[in-house]
Amino acid sequence: MSTTETSSKKMTHKKSHPFWKWFWLTFLVLSLAYAWYSFYAPSNEVKWAENITSTRQLANNSNKNTLLFFTGKWCVPCRIMKREVFADTEVEKIINSQVIPVLIDIDNPSTMELVKHFKIGVTPTTIIVNSEGEVLEYAVGKINKKEFLEMLQRTEAK
Repeated sequence: MSTTETSSKKMTHKKSHPFWKWFWLTFLVLSLAYAWYSFYAPSNEVKWAENITSTRQLANNSNKNTLLFFTGKWCVPCRIMKREVFADTEVEKIINSQVIPVLIDIDNPSTMELVKHFKIGVTPTTIIVNSEGEVLEYAVGKINKKEFLEMLQRTEAK
């Protein structure tokens, strides 16, 4: 073996600095943790309905407003709202006692008419309607617990 062959083999097997191994390992772990956090939505005690027709009849009989939450399985801000707003025990109690909550998947073909009626272009969209179907409150995008509770409080007076 010549000296040029030996020196070229040594150059190709050069080890990287240990910093880079730790950097990439840390990056991988943090990326996986963020992905889990983005898609994790805990179960909650909100009694979501998925059928708007039976919900309208219930709203007419109970004289309660209806909470419409437009979402999608792929919607990260929706999952964050489910985790930070709807999983809160105070919010759960208020929703279950004051409104009839309806979870609407915008990707479901049976909800297309409803999506068009309310002109839903972005998820999450939170709408509160009265028993006659009139919109009382309308919020586009992710809202926090405080904003959501204020929204519910404003509709109580109407």
